[in-house]
Amino acid sequence: MNHAVVLKTAEEIEAMRVAGQQAASVLRMIREHVQPGVTTGKLDELCHAFIVDELKAVPAPLNYRGFPKSICTSVNHVICHGIPGDKVLKDGDIVNIDITVIKDGWHGDTSKMFLVGEPSVKARRICDVAHQALITGIEMVRPGVTLGDIGHAIQTYAESQRCSVVREYCGHGIGRVFHEPPQVLHYGKPGTGLTLKAGMTFTIEPMVNLGKPDTRLLPDQWTVITRDRSLSAQWEHTLAVTDHGVDVLTRLPDDPL
Repeated sequence: MNHAVVLKTAEEIEAMRVAGQQAASVLRMIREHVQPGVTTGKLDELCHAFIVDELKAVPAPLNYRGFPKSICTSVNHVICHGIPGDKVLKDGDIVNIDITVIKDGWHGDTSKMFLVGEPSVKARRICDVAHQALITGIEMVRPGVTLGDIGHAIQTYAESQRCSVVREYCGHGIGRVFHEPPQVLHYGKPGTGLTLKAGMTFTIEPMVNLGKPDTRLLPDQWTVITRDRSLSAQWEHTLAVTDHGVDVLTRLPDDPL
């Protein structure tokens, strides 16, 4: 196992941008379908068909370490890796849809929260706090900053909003491999960990809970929930470190960060 961080060339980053834009386009396509009454399995079917037939790409999660579906759907108190199935979304639910595509050998990985019908103030709030936590992390990214600086900024923001950051699951390096070094923790101490260099590509994907940070893995060995059953939210982008800052590869040109 090679633990070295793989720096990408400008050409490789452009190839990753193609995959990243495709992943983002799946989230844009699925938005109108996230309505009360739809099953998470139906959302998976729609995304799978779009990735394979329209984008001519490969859904990375399908059969990855035995994962049975093409996307992850994490509803309400599910933190991450929810398996699409016969769960029916209802008015007031929040759901994270996590998309990773492989295009020409390169991975693009992104996720968003979707509000189903009219969620509660609490539900909207956790989605907003998690989104701002992601932006807080992204805004830190530039050469010379450490991963600990980024984790600290995310943790400090989330905890200032009386929310908590999940510890067991983190962002990751990405490229020709779905999960490669480094691990990108969403908590930490300033000045610790790897120092960023231009050409690094990785995800930031903070999982933020309304309650305590503790997690529980369900017997399916994939689905992770909050131990206290509090709501959880997550957003994710794939990034490249540039000479002067950051390039968000999974942000569509007309989308705000």
